[in-house]
Amino acid sequence: MNGIKAYQDNAVTTQSRGRLIVLLYEGAIKFMKLAIKEMEADNHEAKGRYINKAQDIINELNAVLDLDAGGAVASNLRRLYLYMNKRLCEANTRRDPQIIREVIGLMEELNQSWKAIAG
Repeated sequence: MNGIKAYQDNAVTTQSRGRLIVLLYEGAIKFMKLAIKEMEADNHEAKGRYINKAQDIINELNAVLDLDAGGAVASNLRRLYLYMNKRLCEANTRRDPQIIREVIGLMEELNQSWKAIAG
């Protein structure tokens, strides 16, 4: 079991920065889709847990933004991440899967851009 963990840790630490961002986006999208599934099954505890995981990823993406080096792009990303987080909070309290789908759409669009950059 420790060998698998070491492999997974090595696989993450050897990725390029762009590829890591893609992986984070994919993780957030996965958790949001799971949140919708649990929301539709009336499993509110699991729904909340998956939304929180997606928000954790978005918060991490926001925290690592370099506003000095990134300029307007980084500022715009920050605003978008804050908006996504706000919308996920609303989706959680309103139990509205359509709001989550909106955030998934935004995240998928960003992910496509990062995939093009990361190669």
